[in-house]
Amino acid sequence: MELFIIIGVLIVAVVILARITHGHESARRKVFKNDAYAYVPKPSVMSPSEAEFFWRLQAVVQNRYFIFPQMHLSSLLDHRVKGQEWKYALWHINGKSVDYVLCDKRTLRPVYAIELDDPSHDRPDRVKRDKEVERIFEEADLPLVRFREYKNLSAQDIATTLAGARKLTQRSE
Repeated sequence: MELFIIIGVLIVAVVILARITHGHESARRKVFKNDAYAYVPKPSVMSPSEAEFFWRLQAVVQNRYFIFPQMHLSSLLDHRVKGQEWKYALWHINGKSVDYVLCDKRTLRPVYAIELDDPSHDRPDRVKRDKEVERIFEEADLPLVRFREYKNLSAQDIATTLAGARKLTQRSE
């Protein structure tokens, strides 16, 4: 008799669990099927530190460059290079971004990519990612400028660092 009670309780528990799980999954599928996800605008496309540096950078470059924040590498770099698998080359850079890109105001050609290295860049996964991004930019001959202690930099420090990065790439031309 006790065995029947235990089996009965287990069956009821399985049925209840199945209904709960099925209800959640069908609701998820319904939302996904209808593409009815909800979104709201972010308060800013940049963190407060990034926004602060943006305005400092704007003061340095003035009217010479457009500054584009949060640019994906796939928007900057052409993956269709002869001799490589284009699909895999795109996948390799897809989802990677840099904090800012400075583009020539007349041609919109990218001139500098800029990264602000906060303490998150010390994590082993970020160190590995950063090395690969540096390799990619070096191969593409587009200066990637990193600012580590950016909160303490003067406008002159920023300008000098940018000029130095440009001279390095011009030497290889």
